[in-house]
Amino acid sequence: MNMIFKDRFNNKVAIVTGAAQGIGKGVAERLAKEGAKTILVDRSDLVIEVTKSLQDQGLDALYVTADLETYEGFQKVVNETLKHAEHIDILINNVGGTIWAKPFEHYQEDEIIKEINRSLYPTIWGCRSVLQPMIANGGGVIINVSSIATRSINRVPYAAAKGGVNALTASLAFEQAPNNIRVVAIATGGTEAPERIIPRNENPMSEQEKVWYQQIVDQTRNSSLQKKYGTVEDQVSAILFVASDEAKFITGVTIPVSGGDLG
Repeated sequence: MNMIFKDRFNNKVAIVTGAAQGIGKGVAERLAKEGAKTILVDRSDLVIEVTKSLQDQGLDALYVTADLETYEGFQKVVNETLKHAEHIDILINNVGGTIWAKPFEHYQEDEIIKEINRSLYPTIWGCRSVLQPMIANGGGVIINVSSIATRSINRVPYAAAKGGVNALTASLAFEQAPNNIRVVAIATGGTEAPERIIPRNENPMSEQEKVWYQQIVDQTRNSSLQKKYGTVEDQVSAILFVASDEAKFITGVTIPVSGGDLG
């Protein structure tokens, strides 16, 4: 059952990346229902349909399509947001996700680069792009969606990218605390989610890749004290709590939401 705190984000302007599906979609929907002017961002046009659904409910939602693997792409998001709102209060950096599942010796050079580009750079560019508007506004909140996969198997490049997200979170929070900007990471554990409409890897897995992926699933479940996967709503609730004023004394940390797996 979704717990909606109707007015928790009244008068807040929130950007959510990767908002077309999965955790990002859930976060954007809850933010809008809890009063935020919500900017849904994705490179897929699927984000238009999600935004229209919110608008049809009378909620304050806009979309921007952009490639967030580039600084220029994220600057477009910020510029479009500031056309429709006078400030930016919250950024949820949600873009990321492992593309391949296999032991590191089987990764090719271009695959490693693509993993880092997908799961590290959108968060770096997002943090950089919103800083000046947040500083000018007297503060803000940045939530970086990380992963417990920093201690995992068969996805080393992804683990390295999320380790970078955790370090970015700690260092940026240290630096920006005088500007009243909080920075927190949520390390998601194994999460049961609807099948992706647009898969991260366009090529179907080989039989060997299916075995390697199952090893990830088994290791993730076994590493959890609760021995299970969580739900999208588990992640959404944690992200929204940390983004809210209820968590105003929390910054500079990576919080695992993973049934006890510390990553």
